[in-house]
Amino acid sequence: MSVKTTAPPGLAKNDVTTAVGIVPAREQNAEAASGTDFAPGIDAAFPQEFAERDCALECVQGEVPDFVRGRYYLNGPARFGRDGLSYRHWLDGDGMICSLHFHENGVHLKSRYIRSTKFLREHDAKRPLFRAFGTTFEDSQLNRIKNGLESPVNISIYALGDRLLALGEQGLPWELDPETLETRGAFTFNGRLNEASPFAAHPKFDARSGEMFNFGVFFSSQAPRLYLYCFGPEGLRYRKATVLEYSCSVHDFSLSPRHAIFYLSPYLLDVDALVQKRRTVMESLDWQPERGSRLLILARSSGEPVASLPIGNRYCLHLINSFEQNDRLFVDVVEFDQPLYSEYQPIPNLFQNVARGGPVRFTIDLTRKELVDRRRISYSSAPDFPAIDPQQVMQSYEEFWMLGISATGNRGRKFFDQLVHANWNESASSDIYQSPPMRYLGGEPVFIGAPGSRDGVVICQEFDADHGQSFFLLFDARNVRRGPIARLACGQMVHFGFHAAFQRRERNAG
Repeated sequence: MSVKTTAPPGLAKNDVTTAVGIVPAREQNAEAASGTDFAPGIDAAFPQEFAERDCALECVQGEVPDFVRGRYYLNGPARFGRDGLSYRHWLDGDGMICSLHFHENGVHLKSRYIRSTKFLREHDAKRPLFRAFGTTFEDSQLNRIKNGLESPVNISIYALGDRLLALGEQGLPWELDPETLETRGAFTFNGRLNEASPFAAHPKFDARSGEMFNFGVFFSSQAPRLYLYCFGPEGLRYRKATVLEYSCSVHDFSLSPRHAIFYLSPYLLDVDALVQKRRTVMESLDWQPERGSRLLILARSSGEPVASLPIGNRYCLHLINSFEQNDRLFVDVVEFDQPLYSEYQPIPNLFQNVARGGPVRFTIDLTRKELVDRRRISYSSAPDFPAIDPQQVMQSYEEFWMLGISATGNRGRKFFDQLVHANWNESASSDIYQSPPMRYLGGEPVFIGAPGSRDGVVICQEFDADHGQSFFLLFDARNVRRGPIARLACGQMVHFGFHAAFQRRERNAG
């Protein structure tokens, strides 16, 4: 196997072995995990820094189907400290993109840090400069306009035409070269966005209309607003503000043929505490379930409000899909008893008290503007990163995939160790892959379909803590419980990613 491992700016060459191999327990981790350890060895997955890599992968089990041709991209935090400072929260880390190029002669992995403003300025200063989601320090800085964090660009990755965009929370996208992963710079949509534009990490795309939608929250103690953006092939079509009752943290939204849908949870951000009292985002968030949760429905054509419906007092981080049938709107989400961000710390003792949650389908009568049905699938092991066949976005569909944590409900650190294949026609999920002990899963499960067929595969990460090795696993999408049909060995560790995407190679492409 041909491997090229390089140290990114700020990582000395003689640090590479430690950065990508098994590392000792983090020195800053004075907070021992309480309860039973359901994730032994997970410490090794969070070294202070990962090296960039460029290598061929070896298929050590099974075969990669011939229809899997193209590039898989994964974004996630990969630098968890600098100059003696160790980050506390999973969302603190600098973003790194990992790509897998599936071609006729095998699979090639490439990983590179996103050279964001934060990354480059801290490299030049040779020390931490910016406050992070869950970590602060003396003289820590906010972004240049002092209204939020300088983004580590560590959440998601999307192809936009011939461009590749990496996104973090509430900041501009960063454009990368789709092949080399070289950072080209902040992407402003021809100057229509700037540093002050709130811009979330989960844009949505309508392949038929060629439109892209996204949102951002303007956090304010007096007049919080949610902005909906609509982009066409010619550029920004509109940016429409909707007044919010309170400054709620919103991570994701959903799109149907005529509507944009937001699950507004009463998870409030005290922006004054963040900006004036020098607190972290994590310290500035407050769960107030007594305020209740709502579904906010906006018209795609104008961004104008259509309805705001009370739906209880639970929490949603990610939505699954939305579609319409006659006068009914169906909104599918993953709903939790309480927020998840507090469970992303302290590194590496994550998910110690993670709340139960599961898939929920809301049915709304658009004529009467009423919630008429709420249906659950009885899987509650803290599922996250839900994904569907991308060809079925905004359409009636049945199947989806997500990661789960089998030890949910028990006190103690834990991590994702289940791949779940669920179906809205079934009341419970029966197609579940349980990873072996000391093997953990990561990355949004991406569905790759076989052209002209319902067949397909799902790809996600695996970390073998016993041997300090990472793999990428491919599953038969409709029979995940039988285990992977192909296992690709990375040779060393690859950082756990959050969101992923697959860009299929065109038939006439090389």
